[in-house]
Amino acid sequence: MKPPNSVLSGYGTTIFTVMSALAVEHGAINLGQGFPDEEGPEDIRRSAAYALMEGPNQYPPMLGTPDLRQAVADHNRRFYGLDVDWQTEVMVTSGATEALANAILGLIEPGDEVILIEPLYDSYLPMVRRAGGKPKLVRMEPPDWTLPRGELEDAFSAKTKLIILNSPHNPSGKVFDRGELVFIAELLDTYDAYALCDEVYEHLVFDDLDHVPLMTLPGMRERCLRVGSAGKTFSATGWKVGYLTSAPGLLTAAAKAHQFVTFTTPPNLQTATAYGLRKGDDYFEGLAASQQGKRDRLGEGLKSAGFRVLDSQGTYFLTVDFQSVGFNGTDEEFCRHITTEAGVAAVPVSAFYQVADVDHFARFCFCKRDDVLDEAVDRLKSHFGRA
Repeated sequence: MKPPNSVLSGYGTTIFTVMSALAVEHGAINLGQGFPDEEGPEDIRRSAAYALMEGPNQYPPMLGTPDLRQAVADHNRRFYGLDVDWQTEVMVTSGATEALANAILGLIEPGDEVILIEPLYDSYLPMVRRAGGKPKLVRMEPPDWTLPRGELEDAFSAKTKLIILNSPHNPSGKVFDRGELVFIAELLDTYDAYALCDEVYEHLVFDDLDHVPLMTLPGMRERCLRVGSAGKTFSATGWKVGYLTSAPGLLTAAAKAHQFVTFTTPPNLQTATAYGLRKGDDYFEGLAASQQGKRDRLGEGLKSAGFRVLDSQGTYFLTVDFQSVGFNGTDEEFCRHITTEAGVAAVPVSAFYQVADVDHFARFCFCKRDDVLDEAVDRLKSHFGRA
């Protein structure tokens, strides 16, 4: 028998799926995979239900419904001062992961170099390789997640086509500051490269920090593709509604891939997402405040259980150093251990690196009900003798 594609077949099942299945098998509280356990705002869900019943339920335009594309353009203007043409600079996708894939497939020629910053979300590397790109990896490491500017500059060359920048960053919770973004922008200008900006956690930034899209910096308007997510912004990850904003030439390239990947996205979910993006500032401020409260609740609980808890500036995630509780195995062994023995699932941070030598850190997800977070902490405290 002829073998399947050698790039994609070489990857195993994602660590998120593995740990979630293990959590189900052992009745563990799943703080591994990043999804809320509540259903998102009722008015937005009702908007989707109403649109489903009223229609239309046929193919919407390939780039997305005019209503949602206008809402995305307005959202860019409202929060970031970006003047976006909804007709030529916005595309709706079936999830942010599809938007990322479309941009990679639309921009990368075989042999192009693509810079990736580890630890990294698991879809980036397979898609770059499948598109024929040559990944150039630059590492940030715990506990500080410092951007290594010298290594990043060394990674750029005349062959660099693209950098993928995730901020707020999964799994670290780092929010790239303006100084770091200016440094990246200067490199993009110098080497005539583009940036694919994964900003799905844009409204989950804490401690009065600001999310600054790279696209807003001088000279970056024509070099950046900005990806957003209704799933993260409205706590409805199963909806898989994403949106891509970029200059017309870049959007056209991504759209060429999109038309052959999913073509379009359910129209009722687009209607509800447009409604949600137009909600008042109190909604977006409340979302960040609520998740910051959950971060603090879980963080204090994990500290009381004996863990060293790293700073998280945004996203759904906290990282801990588990050496402080006396566990001397690898991070994968630790995550399997607490899932089967303590009844709490987490994800090993080494899964986000190609060389798994960052091996004593685990990522916990805090976007859960307070009673779930409290029960997880109680289980961990009991297991590690801190009850």
